[in-house]
Amino acid sequence: MSAALRLLAVLAHPDDETLGNGGTLARYAREGVDVHLITATRGDRGRFRGEKDGPNHPGPAALATIRERELRAACAVLGVRAFELFDYGDGVLDEVPAHEIVARIAATIRRVRPQVVITFGPEGAYGHPDHIAIGQFTTAAIVAAADPKHAAAGEPFAVSKLYCMAMSHAGWAAYQHAFKRLVSLVDGVEREAQAWPDWQITTWIDTRAEWQTVWRAVQCHDSQVAGYQRLAELSAEDHEALWGVSAYYRVFSTVNGGRAREHDLFEGLRDGSPAR
Repeated sequence: MSAALRLLAVLAHPDDETLGNGGTLARYAREGVDVHLITATRGDRGRFRGEKDGPNHPGPAALATIRERELRAACAVLGVRAFELFDYGDGVLDEVPAHEIVARIAATIRRVRPQVVITFGPEGAYGHPDHIAIGQFTTAAIVAAADPKHAAAGEPFAVSKLYCMAMSHAGWAAYQHAFKRLVSLVDGVEREAQAWPDWQITTWIDTRAEWQTVWRAVQCHDSQVAGYQRLAELSAEDHEALWGVSAYYRVFSTVNGGRAREHDLFEGLRDGSPAR
């Protein structure tokens, strides 16, 4: 595998890299791809070991420190070469001025020069506004990074492929069995996890060989997963089913296309194909 291959994940919270993409990041890191990560917030408004409030919750500032430490540990386990933590407000990412965050993501794209970028899709997994926002900002940043007229730092660079995370009906069933029913209450409306039809998923990545690595990275996020006792009780077969496949939708590609199912995010970029 060429050492020139580079992958950038742009996500919203500490643990998104593991719970949503751990198998993918670990597989490509193991294969020699340079794996990079942007995490937009510190997740300071999250739960702590199952508690949203209460005497055992350390408070937002302390939780932010805890979650950054957990993120660093998980990245080390997964083999992420480098990550950036933007420190925007958890839960209000959609309120960040677009020109500011787009320029920051674009500058990272220009510096890292990834052929492939992955982020959240338009449904934000379960309607989480931060997930939706980072997906929109990332898509805009890819355009900005390639535009010589854009003021982002660095030399222009065109990403070859953009993917958003997807989840099949079977995938969501396994995920929610292990964790909980995933919902997000936004503007008084309950948003629930939405599965993608299998025919709509363009890319399936086999990550069965990585499930033990992913499980170790999951355990790094103790503040977020310690409240899910069912996780600790899963069998090896259950863990492999949970972490053994990663699904994506190919938003665009300049190197391949069509309806044939992909099994590699770098399809079209190997063996003499145009890796920029």
